[in-house]
Amino acid sequence: MKIETIDLKPKSIGQDLVSSLRETGFAVITNHGIPMEKFEKAYTTWAAYFASEEKFKDLFTPNWQRGYYPMKSENAKGFEKKDLKEFFHLYPDMHLGQNHGASDMWNLYTNMANIGQQLLKMIDENSEVKFSVPLDEMAEQSPQTLLRILHYPPIGADEDGAVRAAAHEDINLITLLPAATYPGLQVKAADGSWVFADMHVPKDAIIVNAGDMLQEASNGYFKSTTHRVVNPTGLGATISRYSMPMFIHPHSEVRLSEKYTAGEYLDERLRELGLK
Repeated sequence: MKIETIDLKPKSIGQDLVSSLRETGFAVITNHGIPMEKFEKAYTTWAAYFASEEKFKDLFTPNWQRGYYPMKSENAKGFEKKDLKEFFHLYPDMHLGQNHGASDMWNLYTNMANIGQQLLKMIDENSEVKFSVPLDEMAEQSPQTLLRILHYPPIGADEDGAVRAAAHEDINLITLLPAATYPGLQVKAADGSWVFADMHVPKDAIIVNAGDMLQEASNGYFKSTTHRVVNPTGLGATISRYSMPMFIHPHSEVRLSEKYTAGEYLDERLRELGLK
């Protein structure tokens, strides 16, 4: 299984992007324009946030899928055990305080969303699929596009088979994943084996993967590939891991297929994950 690394600067990379997403569900994007230092600064800010009691003032509710989600809030579809992670959901209609690094986070949100729009346009223009509306229009300034800041704490001795993130597929159109602070992301290959997706990726690259909504909207032309975050061993088990995926979502009223609108699809999946 070979996940393609694609330089985003040339104008003719759309076919490479589509080929990689079709063959593996993943691609690696370089020269995307966001300095790695911006992500590193954000990780430092959020490490302090997750270590503080302030986070409990930002608790999510089932009807308000925003803010702070405590440890073991979410389980992957089909898994009973909750994932070993806590996280924060950032949507464009929210207010952020200084303890969240507000200015830097909104800058990252905007830049990543713009890259997502660029990639969706490339995917649309270089695939054989006729979508209900162009992919980039589906998600343009969508209030559902989510930046998730994740903290995976050190692994305890009493986790009883729970993992940092059990095998799952993402719900959305595409996910943008900057380099995490520690490896651990694995992708399931066509032969059923698991491949480390972030072990040899350039530190300043962004991993891109197809989600369930893209699979639904393309009638299976693009596959939503199963992935997971495994528990580290040795020294890795004693340190925290932080990551910051952006989930590019369409507007709720967008029709993905005859069966679903994007809003109906999202609602169904959130219930399956125990978040609603």
